Amino acid sequence: MLLEDLQIILKVAEFRSITAAAANLDMRTATASAAVKRVENALGLELFIRTTRHLRLSSAGERYIPQCEQALLMLDQAKQNMKDGLDIVDGELRIALSSDLGRNFVQPWLDEFMDVYPQLSVRANISDSNVDFYRDAVDMALRYGSPTDANVYGFKICDVPRVLCATKAYLAQHGTPSVPNDLTQHNALLYQLHDVIQDVWEFSADGVKHKVKLTGNRASNDGDMVRRWCTAGHGLAVKSSLDMSQDLLSGKVESVMPAFKATPTELWLVCPSRQSITPAVRLLRDAFREKTAAILEQLADKGVI
Repeated sequence: MLLEDLQIILKVAEFRSITAAAANLDMRTATASAAVKRVENALGLELFIRTTRHLRLSSAGERYIPQCEQALLMLDQAKQNMKDGLDIVDGELRIALSSDLGRNFVQPWLDEFMDVYPQLSVRANISDSNVDFYRDAVDMALRYGSPTDANVYGFKICDVPRVLCATKAYLAQHGTPSVPNDLTQHNALLYQLHDVIQDVWEFSADGVKHKVKLTGNRASNDGDMVRRWCTAGHGLAVKSSLDMSQDLLSGKVESVMPAFKATPTELWLVCPSRQSITPAVRLLRDAFREKTAAILEQLADKGVI
């Protein structure tokens, strides 16, 4: 009985669908179906009860699947323990990345990392949506914000100040705001998260918090799109200082209202389980910390943060 077939069986049990399991595993439905038949033939039992519309576990499947899952976890852990002891860095890195940071920074970082460890391959999932480790084919996620799920394991990469920024051309045409209430007279470039427009911006100065509700003619659920609008001079944006670092350091945009600090965030590398923290993950964590620290140091030296 092939281990690959057992892994397909577990996916079919998880999704209650051979088609959905095949899509998740990036294979043809016929291939997944053949794997199910091979395992059932080897056991001499039907693991699934199939109808024209539904698939569910049989009583034999209900007994077999949990034990199969536990056995595969033990085998994976044994394999990982061997790699940890030998410091082997290989295999596939399936990582979820936010749109702006992923495209403009992490992509070249990953290229450098793979030059050092050529036995690695990378599959990048680029999206600002929250990753679901139980549904999405990813092993780790580099994300802004502290993890809220107690079941995941994470490494804090760095603290990330946010900055209010705009181009000099926009400010020359529309004026430079000096206090948060001035922003109501400006065009805000808004970020959309979970179908909710983030149109209330919060700042702090001398221990006092200031909230202001904004309006704008552009909004997107893609952070890179918001950055592009900002650098094109279409309005003001509150963005991660990492995302905007190249534009801030080059003078393409400038920090606005520096006395009023936008609410900061954090950058985390998150994994679904302790078993998924491989030598490659730890090395990648260290590389991310080194890269982001260098960028934040440049921004601090220039007085941006």
